[in-house]
Amino acid sequence: MLNSLDRLKASGTVVVCDSGDFATIDKYKPQDATTNPSLILAASKKAEYAKLLDQATAYAKENAKGRSIDEQVDTALNCLLVEFGKEILKIVPGKVSTEIDARFSFDTKASVEKALHIIDLYELQGISKDRILIKIASTWEGIKAVEILQRDYGINCNLTLMFSLTQAIAAAEAGAFLISPFVGRILDWYKAAAEKEYKKGEDPGVKSVQHIFNYYKKHGYKTVVMGASFRNIGEITELAGCDYLTISPDLLEELVNITADVPQKLNAKDAINLKIEMRSFINDESLFRFEFNEDQMAVEKLREGISKFAADAIILKGSLKEKIKA
Repeated sequence: MLNSLDRLKASGTVVVCDSGDFATIDKYKPQDATTNPSLILAASKKAEYAKLLDQATAYAKENAKGRSIDEQVDTALNCLLVEFGKEILKIVPGKVSTEIDARFSFDTKASVEKALHIIDLYELQGISKDRILIKIASTWEGIKAVEILQRDYGINCNLTLMFSLTQAIAAAEAGAFLISPFVGRILDWYKAAAEKEYKKGEDPGVKSVQHIFNYYKKHGYKTVVMGASFRNIGEITELAGCDYLTISPDLLEELVNITADVPQKLNAKDAINLKIEMRSFINDESLFRFEFNEDQMAVEKLREGISKFAADAIILKGSLKEKIKA
């Protein structure tokens, strides 16, 4: 009998594993995998990944010799991200998302340069850019960086920390390969603000992804919608039929252990018949910023997400610095 994870895949959704742990990824046989600084930090604390930190620090000592300790640490971090990605690509048949440092979230030029450097490191490992998604926060600057990377370099990107239709519209106009609208973090905000619980069909995070999916399909955008950041399997099953869903190991395990039906909830053909106004932001920064600023939840969760990823990257750099000094 099929389990609910198999049924989800049968709905047309591509399942992606949201983890930096190789054994976990291998267990659930996803098509792709996503990582971020927080996931890499968690994985790096496990003894079995110590060799990857050693490899990254050795690379930095050799290739950043004579540079400042901070420059060596940055070199080591870039190498570590690629080492994790390389190992993950030995397991998944598709793509891995590698996130650039969150401190560049408001710097288009630096984001592009960092992305190009990461792609260069992958290519040195014999991994072609078509298996990599460069993951960038969905700020105005991040969206413009993605526009450049996709258009000028043919580098596929994943716009993450997405909480609003405004961000999603600009991302599609920028030609992003994939977006990651966050479901659970939206629910967290509304639960705290309204001091209430939401039923499965009322979940504001689920509704946000539904709106984005329908907008894209209505207006013919090819950008992949990948729901992310789930709090429970109810959120996942309500989005069955979404292009991709990236799911944490604990929720993947829940889906494996039940056999409940997972009917398709999202359908591109149905979306085409909806009446949805087309809007544009990509050439109007002030309009984008105003519309985004009107969504308090999106503003607060984007700020929070960038700060958290940046903080975890700093902790990770601290570990690398100790190894380099040693």
